[in-house]
Amino acid sequence: MRIVVAALLLGGFAGPRPLDPPPPPTPLPPTPPAPGSYRILVASESGDIVTHLAWDGTGLAVVKTVPVGLMPADIDGAHNVAAARDGSAWYVTIAHGTPYGSLWRFAAGTDSLEGRAQVEMFPTTIALTPDGALAFVANSDFHGDHPRTNVVTIVQTDGMHPVTNLPACDMPHGVKVNHAGSRAYVSCMNSDEILEIDRPSLRITRRHRTGAGTAHGGPHPPAAGPPLHGASSSRPTADCAPTFVSVSTDDRQLYVACNHANTLQILDAASLTLVQEIPVGAGAYNVEPSPDGRWVLVTNKKAQSVSLIDARRLEEVARIPTSKPLPHGIAYAPDGSVAFVSAESVGADLGAVDVLDLTTRARVASLGVPRQPAGIAILVQP
Repeated sequence: MRIVVAALLLGGFAGPRPLDPPPPPTPLPPTPPAPGSYRILVASESGDIVTHLAWDGTGLAVVKTVPVGLMPADIDGAHNVAAARDGSAWYVTIAHGTPYGSLWRFAAGTDSLEGRAQVEMFPTTIALTPDGALAFVANSDFHGDHPRTNVVTIVQTDGMHPVTNLPACDMPHGVKVNHAGSRAYVSCMNSDEILEIDRPSLRITRRHRTGAGTAHGGPHPPAAGPPLHGASSSRPTADCAPTFVSVSTDDRQLYVACNHANTLQILDAASLTLVQEIPVGAGAYNVEPSPDGRWVLVTNKKAQSVSLIDARRLEEVARIPTSKPLPHGIAYAPDGSVAFVSAESVGADLGAVDVLDLTTRARVASLGVPRQPAGIAILVQP
């Protein structure tokens, strides 16, 4: 950390005195971590493990495998993984429990368990606030009766204490906190909507309809909180079934992956209105913007590919084939040069993590990862 000392300017004095401090140095741009100074974390849902991978610029290698879960005779279902921005800890959702799932916190470096918090039925994705104080967990309840109102669990990470189970929507699946740390956004698959949660009050402040109806038909469950937005002519008429939502680097736009419509929706974050809808591959599943804001990647789970979107032109510029049929999650190297994409297992076949070069727009490496690799995240080493 640089300490900048401001020079004192005395009225009527021209030129610095011998005892005056020097002028402040010119700030330098932050240096991204070098290859090897971060780890790629991958949660395997059918094996209760989190695999730590390293990328040296040419290939992937397994650093270690961390077992998770409580029930040795059954699969607990490690679904999603997230890392604290300061590199102090990483988190994983455990989907199964008795009867609820849980959120686990591990210390970075030692990978020792620091705490667990009970959440709700079948937790999927995790979103951490930039300061690391709160974790928002979407509880999808894949195996429950629908339509119904599921909850988003908000956990205080210091001590791993659940703060509230916020009644949200039918099958919340994706959740993401903006870069300012002021809002969290939730994608609701069955009720076909995006929710906005205000961090200070921990309440749902707005709702936006992303499609015409629920993923499985039938009426929407009773709304929790304010009424739906998106009743204008710009609202899509097709079934979206949004699996994931992400936020642009400047917090001005939301990116929504429409699993049924095979599109990417771009919403204005200030008004929660539709800006544009872009065709992508079949089964759009996960979506993430690059660190520099230039690109947006969408995994196409039914098309064995990843769509590369130009974030300025708002159009697909490439569709990159993946090594395995079911691409799942996306994470970027801190310098933004490559993206890492997890791909699920099919039967006895291994899943994988692919490395996509964003300059050449091609897959440049791949490594087999066992037992249904799903959630993926970057842990920057302190």
